[in-house]
Amino acid sequence: MIKVYIVDDHSVVIEGIKSVLQNEVTFEVVGFATSAEKCLQFFENHAADVILMDINLPDLDGIELCKIMTQNHPKTKILALSTFDQETYIKKMMESGAHGYLLKNSSKQEIIEAIKTVYSGETYLCFDAGRSLKQANENQNNLPHLTKREKEVLQNISEGLTNLQISEKLFISIDTVDSHRKNLYSKLNVKNTAMLLKYALENNLL
Repeated sequence: MIKVYIVDDHSVVIEGIKSVLQNEVTFEVVGFATSAEKCLQFFENHAADVILMDINLPDLDGIELCKIMTQNHPKTKILALSTFDQETYIKKMMESGAHGYLLKNSSKQEIIEAIKTVYSGETYLCFDAGRSLKQANENQNNLPHLTKREKEVLQNISEGLTNLQISEKLFISIDTVDSHRKNLYSKLNVKNTAMLLKYALENNLL
């Protein structure tokens, strides 16, 4: 019997998952929480094998909760539950200790398969999550090469520094900063600072 715990701030999601698992003899839903605080309180005196954990919670996001639960209850497997299939969310949850990533629109069979997979100690990524990571890795491999100085300038731009401030911080002339900025625009095929920062964030350059 796999003991399952559900953390989601929407009761309709909780009820939906409970209905999916209630007729499966392999599973037992031992509880649920609509906030991180209630989840932490439950695990002070109880246990579960697998937690289905939403990323968006009212008091503490699922990424931080995942870190806490992984540290305090290392034997419990965490399966991220989200409406987001962006690579950033997936990576952050997996880096925080999650064993799998599942979208809320997943089929009954996929939910069951995901729970069984992480319970057995393996990693599970739903199709859309796996595709997002693959595309992100492909994009990362195709990124243009930035020099060390270009990366430094980019980081300082992201912190809101002006060309003058960057020149003073890096001990280079304003013209050199401007040249690096133009090179960044050219290499990353963007036209302004907003586009530059958007591209840098989407491709993990910061």
